[in-house]
Amino acid sequence: MARRYDPERRQRIIDAAIRVVGEKGIAGLSHRSVAAEADVPLGSTTYHFTTLDELMVAALRQANEAFAKVIASRGGLEDPRTDLAGELAGWMGEWLAGDRTGVELEYELYLAALRRPALRPVADEWTRDLAEQLARRTDPVTARALVALIDGICLQVLLTDAVYDEGYAREVLGRVILGAGAGAGAGAGARPEAEARSEAGAGADGEG
Repeated sequence: MARRYDPERRQRIIDAAIRVVGEKGIAGLSHRSVAAEADVPLGSTTYHFTTLDELMVAALRQANEAFAKVIASRGGLEDPRTDLAGELAGWMGEWLAGDRTGVELEYELYLAALRRPALRPVADEWTRDLAEQLARRTDPVTARALVALIDGICLQVLLTDAVYDEGYAREVLGRVILGAGAGAGAGAGARPEAEARSEAGAGADGEG
């Protein structure tokens, strides 16, 4: 009997893996549990994903893409007139709204990368990509700090099962952005003063 062509099977397996992790955590993920959830033969999961690490990478990448779609749908990052803190707080609000399975999956896989080296490159993809996007509106150091703060806020919401407070997020993100601007201003003002002292000292030496 010829095997039925099923071009969507690989995607169904990834979707099933996301649901399994959402319901049972990483510990409940296996080729067998995913096959049962996807309603496919066990051999199909091992055909498309030889190891569980391969399946987890595919699931994490899909979760990353979901967050990227939230960013792209808003489009505010490209407009320099947009309030950056408000835009980021709005992103998190959309990301954490409704069913949080995808968000929880991303963070669970993100932490699983501590013991699974195969997951580390893809776990780092979204933080690196987001920092690169934010650096267009600020500087690279501030961009990385904002990504770390976003991570922390989201983890607190997920771990405490709290309601996301967009106003709080906007305020603390704004403080980081404002502090970066103040630091840059202070640095810019300090440099001419130091140079003036240096030049004054050089002039005094020349006179002597």
